[in-house]
Amino acid sequence: MSATWGNKLKITIFGESHGSCIGATIDGIEPGIKIDMDLIEKEMSRRAPGRDNLSTQRKEADKAEIISGFFNGYTTGAPLTVLIHNTDIRSKDYSDIKSIARPGHADYSANKKYNGFNDYRGSGHFSGRITAPLVFAGALAKQILKEKYIYIGSHIKSIGHIEDMKFSENDMNRYTFARLNEQRIPLINEYLRQDMESLILEIKDNGDSLGGVVECAIVGMDAGIGSPFFESVESVLSSIIFSVPAVKGLEFGAGFDICKMKGSQANDQFYYDEDSNLKTRTNHNGGINGGITNSMPIIFRVAIKPTSSIAKMQTSINMYKKENIDFKIDGRHDPIIVLRVLPVIEAVSAIAVLDMIYSENY
Repeated sequence: MSATWGNKLKITIFGESHGSCIGATIDGIEPGIKIDMDLIEKEMSRRAPGRDNLSTQRKEADKAEIISGFFNGYTTGAPLTVLIHNTDIRSKDYSDIKSIARPGHADYSANKKYNGFNDYRGSGHFSGRITAPLVFAGALAKQILKEKYIYIGSHIKSIGHIEDMKFSENDMNRYTFARLNEQRIPLINEYLRQDMESLILEIKDNGDSLGGVVECAIVGMDAGIGSPFFESVESVLSSIIFSVPAVKGLEFGAGFDICKMKGSQANDQFYYDEDSNLKTRTNHNGGINGGITNSMPIIFRVAIKPTSSIAKMQTSINMYKKENIDFKIDGRHDPIIVLRVLPVIEAVSAIAVLDMIYSENY
């Protein structure tokens, strides 16, 4: 099992959804960085379950305990290890379905991969619960990037059939990002919020779930970061974004819509503004050319699948009896993952950006 990601900044995650704790070890953080725990706790609370009726009612404080690499308020340069204890566990919800391959889950593939020894409770190491330490690591990376005037923000581009606007040039700044972070349903067009909330509650009442799209932007990146081919900016970001459970698609810039354009439309034409800063008149390529940043905002959209655990009757199999069955999942589950995945996408993006910057400096 590979649980470590990164080149110069290495993140190792550990734990299971219903184990005693989850956590991460962050290796490569330079010494002398002051950690703002209030900011980290704020980021953690954005992802935490049990905040309202739009998420699972599992309640976890997600209080981070740093046990190494941190002294007198500053990083020491040693690997930084953080623990997050699991406190609201109902493992009995899974005792009756341990032999069932839940549709949309990793039960069957994990059973085959690990010969049945994997922890099936709450999906074990496959659970979205393990994204909590990623948010801690990403919040720390965000603090470091802020000192370099690099900011990351996101909003909900769509839920079901309801579509928000895309980021415009005027939206992509630290002030807008901070405003979006305060919103339970972060939207550019705030008039859509009530419609989205009503749709989520309707789906929840029907025992079903929804998916959606998250749009993320990274601003303040200098030109020249990244490498062609295997370490392109797109490759590095994709490798960690696709590690987030429920991510099923990713597009940069105009994404698939660029295929509908002519070259004269798709090409982002360069110019110097009145302050001699290089810019492009459009940003269809999402701030990246040849796998390398061109100083324009990096823009991408992430497709999030509907929550796999739903309260409707479904068909599946009993893996041990090799029988076809009908069953319904009980327990506490999100009617939609999109709301809680935004800080996770921002976090892993911050980790990737900081790793690329560190790699440039070696």
